Amino acid sequence: MCVNDILYHMLSIQKEIRSHSTPEKARISQSFFKTGIGQYGEGDIFLGLTVPLCRSISKKYDTLKREDVLLLLSSKYHEERLVALMIMCAKYAKGDRYVVSDYLKNTKYVNNWDLVDTSAYKLINDEKIVFRLVKSKNMWEQRIAMVATYSWIKKGEIDIAYTVADMLLGHAHDLMHKAVGWMLREAGKKDMKRLEVYVEKNYKRMSRTTLRYAIERFPEGVRKRLLSL
Repeated sequence: MCVNDILYHMLSIQKEIRSHSTPEKARISQSFFKTGIGQYGEGDIFLGLTVPLCRSISKKYDTLKREDVLLLLSSKYHEERLVALMIMCAKYAKGDRYVVSDYLKNTKYVNNWDLVDTSAYKLINDEKIVFRLVKSKNMWEQRIAMVATYSWIKKGEIDIAYTVADMLLGHAHDLMHKAVGWMLREAGKKDMKRLEVYVEKNYKRMSRTTLRYAIERFPEGVRKRLLSL
């Protein structure tokens, strides 16, 4: 494929994405996703598209060539990166295994929590990758590792979620507290008693956010008891 062909395809999907730009929604998104100076999403730029609309566009372009997807993933616009990740997930589900390599080489563009949560558990199912990422100094790669454990949890394999959670319980950032609590809660759906025992043993190491997320599905009496700890 020549450069002009790639540019044609890219301009086509970008033109469609940008045609739905909504300035007011973009301003709301930039506030919601903390894009101010010193915030976790500093400098991210939004167009104001909804997630369902992004998903609809991604389905329309799910045969987009590899080079085009990677160009879209490197976009300065958040929603274009989101669409690229949705397309990558669709390609992986259809058997395109190169997607994982592309994903891991471009994690610098998977740089907000919704981008991570959309893609991590759908693309990462190798324990070696998870344990490499969880040791990263990059918070988004650490979140990818934690959220990726959902791939195992859905199959009833919850050991890896507890192992990764253990490694991240003392993390400094609230976004990681939420991710850890979320995955512990999902693991608890498979074995609630194990989660209860885990919380009783580790509550001193947990942030209040992680604790609340983790025990959200517990019966009220158990939840109150654990919160009182």
